[in-house]
Amino acid sequence: MTIRTASCSCGQLTASTSAEPVRVSVCHCLACQRRTGSVFAAQARFAASAVAIAGASSTYVRVGDGGSRATFHFCPTCGATVYYLCEGREDSVFIPVGAFADPAFPAPTFSVYEERMHSWVEMPAGIEHMA
Repeated sequence: MTIRTASCSCGQLTASTSAEPVRVSVCHCLACQRRTGSVFAAQARFAASAVAIAGASSTYVRVGDGGSRATFHFCPTCGATVYYLCEGREDSVFIPVGAFADPAFPAPTFSVYEERMHSWVEMPAGIEHMA
């Protein structure tokens, strides 16, 4: 069984799991672009029971377009987001794929808010698209 550990830049905050992701997705919404500093966010959803969190975190709550709340947990020292929780999905923990620093991490299978996708970005063949 492979254990994957996501961490912040300084290593103080971690999220570890031996489970495979329920889904890996990308989001092109403007809020995710601002949060990540990139042109889209890539995240993996795991069963909450399969994730162990260690370290201290600060939080930021964002209300989405549909009114639900996402609570982002980031390192109070270096500021990197390591995981987030979504209202209505209490059974899941979402972890930014980049926090694993693993080029072999599974590719995304789902893409949302593509109307805000940068024109030069191309998604993997066969990905499920949702506007």
